[in-house]
Amino acid sequence: MTSLLSVNNLKVQFATRKTFATAVNDFSLTIGPGESVGLVGESGCGKTTTGLAIMRLLPGNGKIVGGNVVLDGVDLATLPEKEMQHYRGKAMALIPQDPMSSLNPTTKIGRQIGEGLRIHNGASDAEARKRALEVLDMVEMPRPAERLNQYPFELSGGLRQRVIIAMGLVCEPKLLIADEPTTALDVTIQAQILDIIDRLRSELNMGLLLITHDMGVIAGRTDRVVVMYGGEKAEEASTKELFATMRHPYAQALLASMPNLENTTKHELASIAGMPPDLTKIVVGCPFAPRCAHAQARCRVEDPPLTVEGDHSYACFFPVNGPEPIVIRSDAGYVASKRSAKEIIRVNDLVKEFPIKAGLVRHKVGAIHAVSNVSFTISEGETFGLVGESGCGKTTIGRMLVGIETLTSGQIYFDDKLVTEQGQKISRADHRQRQMMFQDPYSSLNPRMKVYDIIGEPLLVQRQGSKVERQRRVYELLDVVGLDQRAADRYPHEFSGGQRQRIGLARALALHPRLIVADEPVSALDVSVQAQILNLMKSLQKEHTLSYVFVSHDLAVVYYMADSIAVMYLGKIVEIGDAESVFRRPVHPYTQGLLDAVPIPNPAEAKTKRGIQVRGELPSAVNPPSGCRFRTRCPRAQEVCANVEPPMVSYDDRHQAACHYPLRTPVTVSNRA
Repeated sequence: MTSLLSVNNLKVQFATRKTFATAVNDFSLTIGPGESVGLVGESGCGKTTTGLAIMRLLPGNGKIVGGNVVLDGVDLATLPEKEMQHYRGKAMALIPQDPMSSLNPTTKIGRQIGEGLRIHNGASDAEARKRALEVLDMVEMPRPAERLNQYPFELSGGLRQRVIIAMGLVCEPKLLIADEPTTALDVTIQAQILDIIDRLRSELNMGLLLITHDMGVIAGRTDRVVVMYGGEKAEEASTKELFATMRHPYAQALLASMPNLENTTKHELASIAGMPPDLTKIVVGCPFAPRCAHAQARCRVEDPPLTVEGDHSYACFFPVNGPEPIVIRSDAGYVASKRSAKEIIRVNDLVKEFPIKAGLVRHKVGAIHAVSNVSFTISEGETFGLVGESGCGKTTIGRMLVGIETLTSGQIYFDDKLVTEQGQKISRADHRQRQMMFQDPYSSLNPRMKVYDIIGEPLLVQRQGSKVERQRRVYELLDVVGLDQRAADRYPHEFSGGQRQRIGLARALALHPRLIVADEPVSALDVSVQAQILNLMKSLQKEHTLSYVFVSHDLAVVYYMADSIAVMYLGKIVEIGDAESVFRRPVHPYTQGLLDAVPIPNPAEAKTKRGIQVRGELPSAVNPPSGCRFRTRCPRAQEVCANVEPPMVSYDDRHQAACHYPLRTPVTVSNRA
């Protein structure tokens, strides 16, 4: 295949106060027209830096100090900036990780999309607007003409990502670099975005560099894979060959770290100990050696060269032979949490509405129906998973359980005691029993407080123990979550994402709670760090008989953690039951659609996977659809679905669903209108 892009021996350095950090070292790859190449690895391994270096968009302190980047025969690395501007946006385009920070909040969508055409092709405003409408239609934007006059803040995350893709495609580039294009998106929207990129790549014969840490995304969406570690290439092969016969221990460890819905038995996730290398220091030997279970003395003094076996290359003295086999551990704690028959939480007809106010006197003109008549129970020692797309009400329920949000109506019972009802807040004493673990540990930790004060604050507020006893408890908690006691004297910004999440967990554990609501606790973490946090939570649950409410849109993670699961859609529970039953024998089409959208880290299965596709965006919670709220996106919907809300019906022991046309036959036939 003729190369569209050829990166040869690329070396990128960043200037720091004292020295230089070599972020990319002697790195090479090629991409052909219409080819999709995946670049995979943990945060800090050099993936994004490589993409930015190709685009010549490195920050001020970054510089290409070696190698070249050749696009269609032109070396971009040596071009003057003025000439480079003709290539950037026209011949190649970038889809950045965070669309909101990449869009101008003060400029309408139509003008932002058409800007590239005006700059590179000299198009008029009318021509640019016409082309903007065309590319919005190409990326399957709902009501594209209407979107031209909207601002970025008026769109959801999935729609903003479509705008970013449209901006990249407006000049029909030959190369598209997608940097973690779906990291923050729900699994259904992620599938839609990746489908769009796949289709456009094929239609436009466009080369694609897909940068991600998700091996599942890589498996189903790429032709070749490059595994990167410590700024260097660790392994490269065709996608099919890499997943079948991976040779580098790092690639094997990345795959083993992922929760996988295809596993028939839950087992402890393999995590990669330690941290990626400090690139401000000279790395002696193999950069992965300090974290590698196969490392020997030679690995610590020699840097392994690339070994080439046909189209498969890897940098390892002691290669592995394929994916790590699943080990079924005898420790039952990883098969299922030990639930007792004792009920710890009971929720009855929970409702939460947020008023919409307008006018000079701010009178109520409507309401956001965040949670509508939700009921469930949680047993002591159980992990209760709440699954659904963003905006379905998962986080709102979690916040009501710990008392951060008040109820519009309904009741919450804790240990058979009514602890909160309409308008009532949870008392200080009750707060000790229920704690929250937040999605973004950095924004939930006070940047001006040291870790010692952050963890000790709940003890101080609740007047628990003497100063010496509080100090002992803080150091004990640091040890429990796997942090050194020296961490107590540092600030949040001095820690990695995984370490900050450990600090958040320590703070949640400070008052010996019995229930912890974990709101997307690993959504922003690499798979290796994610595995460490999930294993730690499992271990602590077993040791302290903790109950978890685990909120997430990542179904593989929820399956690994949860004993029972509730699937939510637009404020309502549509299916609830034992985790194995819900995931292995789903009843509701929405549940099946969520499962079918999960990326499978297996190229053969990912390419042939079919099922229910949940298309489009979640309807507005201000004016939900009549009858079944899922009907506007359901492939099985009939007339009755629009007129009658489906009742909750039993299918198996503890397994219920609300659907007029379920995927399985219920235990008792429901009455249909």
